[in-house]
Amino acid sequence: MKKIQLLFLAITLSGLACIAPAKHYYISFKTAKEFQDFLNKKTGKYPLLSAHRGGPMPGFPENAIETFENATTYQPVIIEFDVALSKDSTLVIMHDDKLDRTSTGAGLVSSYTYSELQKFTLKDDEGKITDFKIPTLEEVLKWGKNKVLFTIDIKRGVPYEKIIAAVRKTKSENNSIIITYNANQAAKVHELAPDLMISATVKSPEDLERLNQMGVPNDKIVAFVGVAEPDQSLYKYLNNKKISAILGTMGNLDRSAKANKNKQVYRNLVANGADVLSTDEVVLAGEQLDAYRNDKQLLFKNLKR
Repeated sequence: MKKIQLLFLAITLSGLACIAPAKHYYISFKTAKEFQDFLNKKTGKYPLLSAHRGGPMPGFPENAIETFENATTYQPVIIEFDVALSKDSTLVIMHDDKLDRTSTGAGLVSSYTYSELQKFTLKDDEGKITDFKIPTLEEVLKWGKNKVLFTIDIKRGVPYEKIIAAVRKTKSENNSIIITYNANQAAKVHELAPDLMISATVKSPEDLERLNQMGVPNDKIVAFVGVAEPDQSLYKYLNNKKISAILGTMGNLDRSAKANKNKQVYRNLVANGADVLSTDEVVLAGEQLDAYRNDKQLLFKNLKR
């Protein structure tokens, strides 16, 4: 009997040894300048994916650290996430004003203290309840150091000052970009933190000129060009200004890419000039970007595997 038990144990241990740990694709910049030089196109082209809301998949809900970590097993990624404010002014990661869609809670996020929010768990896009908790901004920033880049989307009513303070506290200047939606917001963020990178909407040369007139310099701008592919002249214009361009594929472009996989939609989008694709389809888009990078023999010295 003892020999049988020992044999069973040996087989079990052998099986566990054969299960390789998940491979991760991590991005690491040593300094804020090195990070900004990459975004300012001083170190060569290497298109990236931005995982919209962190890259949710079955079993992995949006805006959860576990989901962010899972995304890194597919691609070196930028993680786009959303910051809200709890009743006791804790910065938490949540897209909606209400808890109902993405968690086991109900009602407004702002109606609960952080400790009360911790009683709830997150649900994936199919409504399946997970064990994952609502994280704080500080927890996310600490987790992401030397792993991912961040684009930080800020919900209405959340002060930019608090976001910037969290970036400073966690020393996340070398992997964080603050999202803004108009020139006034971009100018305010630049005034508060002139060293930080800003995502600003630029759909025309006039949009960039307005940002410049309001004091936001090109070397602190990452241009969000919208959710429809722009004319290639805009990409050329931005490239001449050494500004990286983010194209949002969430919605129509993602649907088209899924329905026409043989047309290599994502590959064509980066070939046409996009530097970053913000997508809900991390796996499919990643496969096409891998093929593009391999064909072009693109290297990324800041990638760790």
